[in-house]
Parts: sequence; C-alpha cells; structure tokens
Amino acid sequence: MSDSQGESSLATKTPPRGRSTAGGGAITAPSPAGRARRGRADWRKRAEIALLSGPAIIMFLAFVIFPVVMAAYYGFFKWKGYGVPTDFVGLENYLVIFKDTAFHEALMHNGFIVVMSLVMQGPAAVAVALLLNQKMRGRSLIRVLIFVPYVISEVIVGTGWGLMLQTSGAINDVLIKIGLPGWAVDWLSDPDVAIWSLMVILTWKYLGFAVILFLAGLQSIPEELYEAASIDGASYWQMQRSITLPLLGPTMRIWAFLSIIGALQLFDLVYIIWGQYVASTAGTSTMATYMVANGRNAGNYGYGNAVAVVLFLISLVIALVYQRFVLRRDTEGALTEGKKK
Repeated sequence: MSDSQGESSLATKTPPRGRSTAGGGAITAPSPAGRARRGRADWRKRAEIALLSGPAIIMFLAFVIFPVVMAAYYGFFKWKGYGVPTDFVGLENYLVIFKDTAFHEALMHNGFIVVMSLVMQGPAAVAVALLLNQKMRGRSLIRVLIFVPYVISEVIVGTGWGLMLQTSGAINDVLIKIGLPGWAVDWLSDPDVAIWSLMVILTWKYLGFAVILFLAGLQSIPEELYEAASIDGASYWQMQRSITLPLLGPTMRIWAFLSIIGALQLFDLVYIIWGQYVASTAGTSTMATYMVANGRNAGNYGYGNAVAVVLFLISLVIALVYQRFVLRRDTEGALTEGKKK
C-alpha cells in the first residue's frame, strides 16, 4: 500500500459514536445526544451487573457476613447458647484463646497439616497426572478409580480408617501375618504416629481431587510446544521441567490455595476417627475440633463463637496474603501477557 493510500484511509476513518468532527477530521467533544446515549448505556450495564450479582451478594451477606458478625458479637459474652446473652465479658474470651496451650497445639497441628498436605499431595498428584495424561489402556477407568475416595463421605472414610488403624485392626493384622510384627504400632493413640496416620488418610482421600485438577491443566497446554521441543532434541524430562511445570503453575497455585484453606478448617475426619477428647491427647487436634470441644460440648457457646471468629480471621488473612502475593500474577495474565508496567 502506498503512502497516499494510507493517508487516505486514515482521513476517512469514522469518528467514535457520539463524537462530532471539525474541519480536517479532528475529533471534538461528544455531542449532547452522544453523551445521553452513553449515559443510558452505562446505566443499562450497571443495572445488568446489579441484577446478575445481586442475588449472590445477598446470599453472601446473609449466610457468610451476618453469621460472622453475630459470632463476633456473641464472642463478647459468656453465653450458654439459649436466651439473650447478658453476661458481657468483653475481650476475655479472646484473651483466653491466645493464652490456652491447647489452642496453641491445635494451631501448630493445623500448620503442620497445611505444610505436609502440600508436600505429600502436590508432587504425588503431579506424577499421577503426568502418568494418566499418557495414552494407555484403561486410562479412563484409572482416572475414575483414583477420584473415588474424594466423593466418599467423610463419615464412611473416618469410620473405615478408624477400624483398620486400631491396635487390633486390619493394618496391624496384615503386618503381623507378613512377618513385620515390629511395624505394628498404635496408629491412632501414639502422638508420634497419629499425626502421620492422619496425613496418610488425608492424602488418600484428597489426592484424586488434585489429580483431576492437574489433568485439566495439562489438557490446556498446547501440543505444539511439545512437538517443537521434540524437534529441537529436548528429552521427556526437559519438556516436563521447561514446559509442563511452568504452564501448569496457575492450576497448581489454585490447588494449593484450596488445600491450605481446607487444612485450616479440617474437622470432620479428625472428629470421627479420634473423637472430641482423644484428638488432643493423640496430637491430632485442630482449631475446629478445639472450637467444638471447648464451645458446644462444654456448653460455653460464647467462647466457641470467639474461637470461630479467630479461625475465620486466620483463614481470611492467609487467603488475602496468598491472593496478594501468589494468585495475583495469574489474575493479571502474567504468563500470557507479561508483567504490566
């Protein structure tokens, strides 16, 4: 295209709607009619956003924010769970929480579960996902089987594992019969072993969920990248290190976020397997089991509400920090558009 043709096309460009042109094609301020149309379009867009997001916002306020506010309110009282709370104790419940060594132990157990869940489940899930991403016979059946533990009820999982891990349970019975009686230990009551028993159960149950997420992430990686790397002579492991893991990063970070929040709020499996009192002595108590044991079961609902608020704030802070420093790069399209300057 010649220069004269380029200038001609630029000169005949249509100005934006609602704007008028002066001599020489210069764009001037929008006309009153244009401003009115733009205003109606903006209000229509805002109305659509309010209509679509309004029900979700109302549900969130009613079932998330309002209960948290009420829990914070009840946390300032010594309350037995019925009637209007009248015995105002101020911050006493919260001070007791931070001084109670049992809560400190529960917090440490939650921290251990968070770290070990990432360490044990992440690499194993990536390896299984890479294996199941290969073309092989029975791949669909294996994918279903590995996901089955995730959909089984926590009550069934807890009851089953609780029976198998008893001193006279199936696990020790098998170890004795295969000639390993020294490995038969008290899997549930020994504080040095119980927390690892819990980690094995959590890995068994939630590994399938991580595998499914990673498989979905692997499907989104363009096959052309592997073909180009293969032509350049890259080995299988070089391709996994340079292509798969970086492009699987956003999926892994989302999984890690879900795993962290789930570990912080862990309750059901611990409560079912170890019970309300044994969990603390076995070294498997969590903040949620501490809340139930010292709140509802102790008849001190005011204190239980204070623990719930502390648990909520800890989870909220961790979620916000993770969002700010880890997930933000994904929401900004760091992998595809480069870091914004």
